[in-house]
Amino acid sequence: MVRTPGRLSSTATSGHILEMIRTGSATSRSEIARATGLSRPSVALRITELIEGGLVTEGTRAASSGGRPPTLLEFNASHGLVLTGALGMARSQAAVCDLAGRVLIRTPGSPDMERGPDSTVPWLLDTWSEQIASLERSPDDVRGVGIGLPGTVEFHAGRADDRPVLSKWAGVALAPLVAEHFPVPVMVDNDVNVMALGEHISGGHGRTDDMVFVKVSTGIGAGLVSGGNLLRGALGAAGEIGHIPVRDGGGLPCRCGNTDCLEAVAGGRRLLTLAAEEGQEVSGLQELVTLAREGDPVAVTLVRDAGRRLGGALAGAVNLLNPEVIVLGGDLSEAYDHLVAGVREVVFQQCTALSTRRLRIVPSTLWDDAGVRGCAAMVTEEVLSPDSVNKLLAG
Repeated sequence: MVRTPGRLSSTATSGHILEMIRTGSATSRSEIARATGLSRPSVALRITELIEGGLVTEGTRAASSGGRPPTLLEFNASHGLVLTGALGMARSQAAVCDLAGRVLIRTPGSPDMERGPDSTVPWLLDTWSEQIASLERSPDDVRGVGIGLPGTVEFHAGRADDRPVLSKWAGVALAPLVAEHFPVPVMVDNDVNVMALGEHISGGHGRTDDMVFVKVSTGIGAGLVSGGNLLRGALGAAGEIGHIPVRDGGGLPCRCGNTDCLEAVAGGRRLLTLAAEEGQEVSGLQELVTLAREGDPVAVTLVRDAGRRLGGALAGAVNLLNPEVIVLGGDLSEAYDHLVAGVREVVFQQCTALSTRRLRIVPSTLWDDAGVRGCAAMVTEEVLSPDSVNKLLAG
């Protein structure tokens, strides 16, 4: 995530100044001079470099406190494009965003993830090319690519490592496949991590730096934000809450190879099986969710019981991390009232009083936009970092 800088040294570069303008911590030449200790000529030189590089524009004048009002400096988010792919087992989205992460165009799709990159990557590349053309932009405007994959991702290597389900993705580096068409930085992360990042930077849950985002759908996973930073762990495997064993699971096998994992006991596939055993034939998880929202007793019971199972796993996370907010997303969260009732029942029973004193459990504010927005934020954090900006301007 982009951090708002405090006072910088007089060695502040153009990249640092762009970060100040982007975050709104300093938006005029005089404010930048005060914050950095740079002389006015040095500030003017760096601002000119950013303007000529297309990254900053001069906007309106601010209110005057006496004398000539200062001209406000604005980040030019339209200077480049970010391509995003939020991929899921059931449905996926490809989108084009500006450099502020705003979604310019989005296209849903259902590439067969289990067939591997040879099936999904061409869909992404073709869709992005069509989107860029429809925006009347050029591929040369692309500054970076962000992709979210279901399952475990080795973040620094940029490849999936979820062998039981996405075996054809395991060990495949996506950057070279994308770079043939778009030679820009390509970043890959777990789908729930990018959704957590999207929810965090949206500000829809207030200014919170400690959050657990949970995707409850066919699978179950969590994205962890602590101190304003996304916690990926040593290799990118943090947040696999769906593979925490639960009690009284009945020995159910999980896709990871273990038994009685939360996902195997309370994930979407299991709920559909249980619904069928109760004589409630549904075509998929969305139909089950619709029935729960309409008050169908079988569907309501299944969703609430899943919430209790999830609450048991989340209780450990709450006691360990002390988040301010838990955000529930994914298909099952659309039956929010019933799901959260089960989650609350167990979390507030099993957690310490202090860890739950200010805890909020809320629904996602972005829904399907969370993954797209998170992918864009992941990319802009990298390509608009001070070092990256300085290299861009020097080139």
